[in-house]
Amino acid sequence: MSIMIIPATYILPQDGVGIMFAGETFNASPWECYVCIILGLWSGLAIGLITEYYTSKENRPTQELAEACEFGGAPNIINGLALGYLSCVIPIFCLAITVLVAFKFAAMYGIALAAIGMLGCLPIALSIDGYGPISANAGGIAEMSNLDENIRERTDALDAAGNTTAAIGKGFAIGSACLVALALFGAFVTRVANTILLMPDAKDAAV
Repeated sequence: MSIMIIPATYILPQDGVGIMFAGETFNASPWECYVCIILGLWSGLAIGLITEYYTSKENRPTQELAEACEFGGAPNIINGLALGYLSCVIPIFCLAITVLVAFKFAAMYGIALAAIGMLGCLPIALSIDGYGPISANAGGIAEMSNLDENIRERTDALDAAGNTTAAIGKGFAIGSACLVALALFGAFVTRVANTILLMPDAKDAAV
């Protein structure tokens, strides 16, 4: 996808895209706009990989959480919360760097491009997100149909993989939502830049 986006940069004005935000003018070249898109794209990839590491049953964080269950419910809850907080550290840094660099290049337009880059993987993210409930329902059908226990073991393995893929899809959705919300706020600021908003009690004072 990083390669397929390159021809789209030639559609933009080659002398740069002029953006005005908060009284400051930004002149972003097509390649700077390309970098903004790539930042969003690869940030989404990083978020997906980190999510897979912390949620897959094949990796140590999930195995440690399962081992904590042997000592009771309290260690399970405490360890689970700790792992949940820890799993958000790298995605937050990815989003912060993306916002910082994209705003440096093209203000809020760059952040909107980064959101487009992250949403470029949305069809795949939604597809893998749907795998989770499908595999969970398959396990429920096997249980209600009184099938052999080995069938239930196989559906449990599929359910575990489905939970991981569903978490990856949620990571893409939340990351892109952060960028889109910031871009919408920038559009609001630009729209009301020359508008004075008065509260009902302040109208008489203004007059």
